[in-house]
Amino acid sequence: MKNLRAKLLVLVPAMVLAPLCAPAIAAGPVSAGERLAATCTACHATRGNTVGATLPPLAGQPKETLLASLKAFKEGSRPATIMTQLARGYTDEQLEQVAAWFAAQKGDRP
Repeated sequence: MKNLRAKLLVLVPAMVLAPLCAPAIAAGPVSAGERLAATCTACHATRGNTVGATLPPLAGQPKETLLASLKAFKEGSRPATIMTQLARGYTDEQLEQVAAWFAAQKGDRP
């Protein structure tokens, strides 16, 4: 009886939680670019599809354009309040990964 109770204590929570984990498992692994780009979602929205006209959408822009902007922010040659500080926190390799990830996203704007 104790063995059955112990098995049920493990099995029942696993059966309840498994369906909740399925979407995360089905989505697959998160790339380094996507993980690093998560910082950008607060201002540039999910996947870089910015809402409104205040900030530029990042999704679907050419990688070279995005990378040039990110490096200019990092070097301070493109002045900004927040982006300069954020870009300085990334290595050049990480900036390339972020730019590549946003370039690969589908833009929602025409």
